Amino acid sequence: MTIARAQLVSLNTTAYYHCVSRCVRRAFLCGQDPLTGQSYEHRRHWVEQRILALAKVYCIGICAYAVMNNHYHLVVHINQEKAEQLSDQAVIERWAKEHLLPPQILRYLQGQASTADISICRKIIHLWRERLYSLSWFMKELNFSIARQANKEDQCGGHFWEGRFKSQALLDEKALLAAMAYTDLNPVRAGISPTPETSQYTSIKRRFDSLAHCQSKPQGLLPFAGDTNLDKSDTIPFRLLDYLEWVDWVGRQMREGKTGYIDRHQPAILIRLSLGQKESLELCSRLKQKRCLWIGTSEQLHSVKIKLNKQRIHGLSI
Repeated sequence: MTIARAQLVSLNTTAYYHCVSRCVRRAFLCGQDPLTGQSYEHRRHWVEQRILALAKVYCIGICAYAVMNNHYHLVVHINQEKAEQLSDQAVIERWAKEHLLPPQILRYLQGQASTADISICRKIIHLWRERLYSLSWFMKELNFSIARQANKEDQCGGHFWEGRFKSQALLDEKALLAAMAYTDLNPVRAGISPTPETSQYTSIKRRFDSLAHCQSKPQGLLPFAGDTNLDKSDTIPFRLLDYLEWVDWVGRQMREGKTGYIDRHQPAILIRLSLGQKESLELCSRLKQKRCLWIGTSEQLHSVKIKLNKQRIHGLSI
């Protein structure tokens, strides 16, 4: 039975989520049609640019993404506190980047709003503020835009995406690390790219490119803690160089099948998280193999089950 999105996305439990959307036409999202030979690779650029554009509007940070031939992965951080601290003016400015403003809001901005208009505007602004940290709204606007562009290009109508997006709650830093590495390594594991730095339309490629231009914070992506002076609540809780080294190690091991090998150049991040390499490698592999909506320790999964008043949940224990 389908689980309500409100139960899957609980900001009181975690702010980090791994999302996946798959095209109903399978290989015709961004890849090449084997029957006609027509290429749809340009659609991967659509998806990437739309993700980065929406990140400027919503209070939802992009930790990692990978746009594949028939699906895409997103790892996000939902910053409810940031949205609630925005001024009314800031909320309007963010919403106006992607939406037309109603007449009442326009009069409000011009200082010509009546008492009735002001009351309506406050309700509208409150609604927009809530949407700015809504994962469902973010994914809805992302998928709707791509579906409309693709249908227009194909000169057809109907569903473009395979139902609603799938989401997994990442309950701690170990789960976040595994989901990000799993996402960034998708092209390597699929045999599309030999290395992460050559994987087009991925967050890790974007981070590599920024480093090449001496920029520590790629536009549209959430920065890493330790590499910025920003509020720690709006950063990824790892060091960038540690993460890049870790992804490179996991990628080499998974490609060569050496799951039991422990590299002597073990990344420092493993020490901080008390996470073994073999354990991490197995977790990255199991993310796709097992159906799971929550990822964390057995204690964390039990706590979620109690909060949701469930006898059983689809969880992946780490």
